Amino acid sequence: MVQFHIQQDSDIPASTQLYNQILFAIASRQYPPGHRLPSTRQLAMQTGLHRNTISKVYRQLEDAGVVDAHAGSGIYVRDQVQDSGSKVKSPILEQFPTAYKVVQGSIDELLKQGCSLNQARELFLAEIDWRLRCSAQVLVTAPSHDIGAGEVIVRELERALNIPVQLVPLEELGQILDQTRSGTVVTSRYFIAQAEAIAGPKSVRVIPIDIYDFDEEIKLIKKLAKGSCLGVVSLSSGTVGVAEVIIHSLRGEDLLVMTCQLGDNYKLNAVVRSAQTIIADQASCQTVKAAISAAREDIIRPPQLVCCENFVIGKSIDLLKRELGLE
Repeated sequence: MVQFHIQQDSDIPASTQLYNQILFAIASRQYPPGHRLPSTRQLAMQTGLHRNTISKVYRQLEDAGVVDAHAGSGIYVRDQVQDSGSKVKSPILEQFPTAYKVVQGSIDELLKQGCSLNQARELFLAEIDWRLRCSAQVLVTAPSHDIGAGEVIVRELERALNIPVQLVPLEELGQILDQTRSGTVVTSRYFIAQAEAIAGPKSVRVIPIDIYDFDEEIKLIKKLAKGSCLGVVSLSSGTVGVAEVIIHSLRGEDLLVMTCQLGDNYKLNAVVRSAQTIIADQASCQTVKAAISAAREDIIRPPQLVCCENFVIGKSIDLLKRELGLE
């Protein structure tokens, strides 16, 4: 903490002494741009001055244009470099003011590291160009034993992004990347470590997507009557396996859980005939509905079918669009 010293018996007013000391601390970057100045209470304890005197000094500093007062937050050193000069206002600057500050901070950091402005520009352009090239080919990967998870992601990305998306088994990802100069690999966080280990050495970026949290379905599971039979149907074998473990952790032996991967018609018919409630992903819902309809004459009460929301959450879709330059 910067120490301020006030000579009480001086002919120079105490407020002037404090004003000049704070101004010097700012000018010498002891208080750098964006730094929060001490509260009036803190300065009063340090200097012995009345808080009203300190407030007067802070108002003088604000009038001088070196600090900004943020209501309810405090007094902050103004970034003079950012404020100085007249910049041409553009819609993009007004739309993303916070992002623009991030760009400014990044350029400042590059300059501190010895880059010239031209070199900083080249670094930015190189990264942007590379990302645009990567967007030309989007690969979704998942291990062969759970390729259904990849199929679910591909379906949702093609619908949301309106671009071709290629599904590649994780075991074949390295071979495929050897044949392409650039691309973007997309996978769930379950498989991110394996995907990065393969794509990283080839300078291909990997973007993880976040999956739906199944919060509503979990609430439903908690409310099911003891002894109920619950069916879980998914295109992804991994999703089915994880769901079974989570349901067991929530209800133990209270529920009979029957699982089925889409495509196993024998198991699906058993689930439809036994379960009172069936939870299915979007990729499986129409097939489950058809199975329920086909078995209607053989069952007294059709099961309640709960179709989950999209496997990939909306925020991940939006982020991916920005990363691929589609927005």
